[in-house]
Amino acid sequence: MRKRITADDLTEKVKQNLDLLPTVLRGISSPAPRIKYGCAKTLRSLSEEIPEQLYLHIDFFIGLLDSDVKILKWNAIDIVANLARVDKDRKFEKIFKKYYDLLSDDVMITVAHVIDDSAKIARAKPQLTKKITDELLKMDKISLTPHLTQECKNILLGKTIVAFGDYFDQIENKVDVVSFVKRQLDNGRNATRVKAAEFIRELT
Repeated sequence: MRKRITADDLTEKVKQNLDLLPTVLRGISSPAPRIKYGCAKTLRSLSEEIPEQLYLHIDFFIGLLDSDVKILKWNAIDIVANLARVDKDRKFEKIFKKYYDLLSDDVMITVAHVIDDSAKIARAKPQLTKKITDELLKMDKISLTPHLTQECKNILLGKTIVAFGDYFDQIENKVDVVSFVKRQLDNGRNATRVKAAEFIRELT
């Protein structure tokens, strides 16, 4: 029986032979879920390990931010963030609003990916620190929907606290961030309250 190649195996093969990269990019359009999602995982890994090679295709990944296929969208969110550190053409600045408008998505995982990637982007592009912080400070004002419940919101608030902590040294407006975190000391989710308490104890 022929052994199926894993996404990790494919990542290593592409790193050794970059001529395979166009094939992996085409794999995103495969009707076979195993191939489609395997290629997406490979591309995400490659964006972490060899971002300068993936950067040539950043417009392709920006396009995937509009994908109706959620897993492809989530991978694109991560890949675009990973490419920020090699973004010599300032492509991210041009799609900043598009990227952060995803914080209004009613699918919790979509919003979570943006939050989780925010510190990485702030580190790569410190000039965007204030804009990123201003967007994340809106998280306690997001509206609930049938798909985004109060519990989902509480989880996202916890992720926001972690994100702030990961680049807090860059933030100029620390007062508003600390106020945001202190409000979560009374959050309905224990894990979020713990994150808030740890933030206050360690960073203030």
